Amino acid sequence: MSQHQKNNAVSAPRLLASAIGMALSAASATQVAQAAESTDAAASNDSLKLGATNINSDAVDEGSYQTEKSASVKLTAPLVDTPRSVTVIPQQVLKDTASLNLQDALRTVPGITFGAGEGGNPQGDRPIIRGFDAQGDTFIDGVRDTGAQSREIFDIESIEVSKGPNSTIGGRGSAGGSLNLISKQPKDTDFLDGGFTYGSDQTRRYTLDVNRKFTDTAAFRLNLMNHSQNVSGRDDVNYDRWGVAPSLTFGMGTANRLNFSFYHMQSDDLPDSGIPYGYSSPTATAHVHDKPDDGGDRNNFYGIKGRDFRKTRTDIGTISFEHDFNDDMTLKNTFRHGNSGQDYILTQPDDSQRNVNRYGTVWRRANTLVSNTETTTNQTDLFGNFHLLGLKNSYSTGVELTREVSRSSSYSYSTSALNNCSPTGSGNTVSGNCTSLSNPNPEDTYGGTIARNYATTQTDANTRSIYAFDTIELTPAWLLNLGSRYDSFDTTANSPTVHASSENNFWNWQAGLTWKPAQNGSVYASFATSATPAGGLVGQGSDGNPLTAGTATSDLEPETTKNYEVGTKWDVFNERVSLTAAVFRTEKTNTRVLVSTGLYENAGESRVDGVELSASGKITDKWQVFAGYSYLDSELVNPGQVGRNGTVTAGAVSQAGNEMPNVPKNSATLWTTYELAPKFTVGGGAFYVDKVWGDTANTVYVPSYTRYDAMASYKLNKHIDFQVNVQNLTDKVYYDKAYAAHFANEAAGRTVLFSTNFHY
Repeated sequence: MSQHQKNNAVSAPRLLASAIGMALSAASATQVAQAAESTDAAASNDSLKLGATNINSDAVDEGSYQTEKSASVKLTAPLVDTPRSVTVIPQQVLKDTASLNLQDALRTVPGITFGAGEGGNPQGDRPIIRGFDAQGDTFIDGVRDTGAQSREIFDIESIEVSKGPNSTIGGRGSAGGSLNLISKQPKDTDFLDGGFTYGSDQTRRYTLDVNRKFTDTAAFRLNLMNHSQNVSGRDDVNYDRWGVAPSLTFGMGTANRLNFSFYHMQSDDLPDSGIPYGYSSPTATAHVHDKPDDGGDRNNFYGIKGRDFRKTRTDIGTISFEHDFNDDMTLKNTFRHGNSGQDYILTQPDDSQRNVNRYGTVWRRANTLVSNTETTTNQTDLFGNFHLLGLKNSYSTGVELTREVSRSSSYSYSTSALNNCSPTGSGNTVSGNCTSLSNPNPEDTYGGTIARNYATTQTDANTRSIYAFDTIELTPAWLLNLGSRYDSFDTTANSPTVHASSENNFWNWQAGLTWKPAQNGSVYASFATSATPAGGLVGQGSDGNPLTAGTATSDLEPETTKNYEVGTKWDVFNERVSLTAAVFRTEKTNTRVLVSTGLYENAGESRVDGVELSASGKITDKWQVFAGYSYLDSELVNPGQVGRNGTVTAGAVSQAGNEMPNVPKNSATLWTTYELAPKFTVGGGAFYVDKVWGDTANTVYVPSYTRYDAMASYKLNKHIDFQVNVQNLTDKVYYDKAYAAHFANEAAGRTVLFSTNFHY
């Protein structure tokens, strides 16, 4: 078992990242007094003088929560005139909320939950947007980022959340929405930003962001991160990761711009195995409205320290070139090669044999995976403006060619069937295989055997796409937004026992009409579609690969989603606050469902009706807000027959009419800050999520919760500031991920983070 033990040795790159962070803080300490004096002496000056250029202090408001324009060239109008729901989480919100990863950041947007998994991607990012799984719909700078990952944000400038079906923009999938992560790129000024965060539960985080111009038109930027922490309220869980992201740009400010960037992040964790559901009675054969049972102690951890681990690695290299033909036409080509992998043995606290209520014990079922995904993409975009027949057109068109290869294998272990944890049950024949619900011991020695299983499933996928978007200004008050995309997607899966393939060609469309009763507002109606072909997650999803399910399939046509939406957007308070409201219906049809034993068909249907509200920006010069509300009414209109692995469950009650899993009826977020004094800001937030079902049968759930956060920041001078955040202020016990069958993930308890940041 020694080969599976967590390695506590610090690798050379992590040591380098830590050393840079510590050196930065040490060097900065000697400059504090001098910086304070120079800053105070200049405090009365309203402008910052750079050479011969005076920049007024209120000319650029980089700290605002409001975003006026998407970074994506495919959104061809300002956000106030875009006929769809788009929320942008800016850098200032990420900083003020002390978000440390993608899940932290997305909690500020209502209508998004996270799902847990049993295989494939149990610990990685699995966002669920408007009720539909979006784990394969994450993009970096407009290019799809595939592979199961737990994403960091140390190299992220902002996060764009586009809600509603948008395969027209992103391609396959995107039934409920998508995420576009905007990376940090070289800028036309020299700066150094660094910081370290110390917090409860041994949280240590160091970051460094350096930008340097070395000619008038070329600049280099480097971002570094080193992070380690335990988790409040969870015994033994720990997370360690480090990352580096250099980027280089030539031709800044010219008609030809060339950018090289690279991103590397890897982690080594003892992951949280979650809390088991408990059956409603000792003899029950099915759950009846059950929630997780922690045995009376929220800290209980059901994993095995000597067996469990999760290691991940992500490498992404990008070359992009932009050429301005003139002021109204730009060509951009992006070539990217990415490689991501994960390797884990994870304890799942499985109660499929009803050990929890009958014996007060838990079966430590092991889930294992070794996977690697390689993606090569070339995407060419042509965008700009032109006039035709007296009408202004803001357009974007492009071509995408992508090749993806995923390889998955696992570990074999000797206790997979020893699941009876009664006092005399078979599970107790191997030490560590079972544990107490109320008093688990993570130090238990695992007496089973584990060996690498090299039997591999390889999934290959090819995408060939062409797309076009246009915003036509019919009159100054009426805008017509149109978009279309054609995809040719083929995928092949090979395992030791199965060879399967699928090829799909499909169109997607979007159309929206926007009326502007005033320059600062709009009213819109829109329609959009998406298509989700079989194998679209390239074998990296939580539900495995449908191409290798080993069951007969009558049809593998793409699942189709349609969205009907009306809404309004207004920029108020001197156009510094953006308000939005939308009412929508999303219908997913042609869903692959089990219709009889051994037979799947495109016969299913589900539906979500909803209302969304949001507000972001500065209400006054001192008061900022970032808030939203989401109401989602979901229904499984036709979920097919109840069954698993191609076998219909005899006598099972139909699930038609049930709510969809991981879809809260109500969710709301509020984050706000107020500048009490020129150097002192306080803030806080409240995050509410309604009860969500973990399964389509609506028999297991996690309760609703409200979480409160607080923060305060103090600017010592222009070079140094301090910030303290208290997350989950009331130490609320709640669950932020629900899995359909066995367990839910418990969120962290009260966490205190103290950050010191340097700017030069």
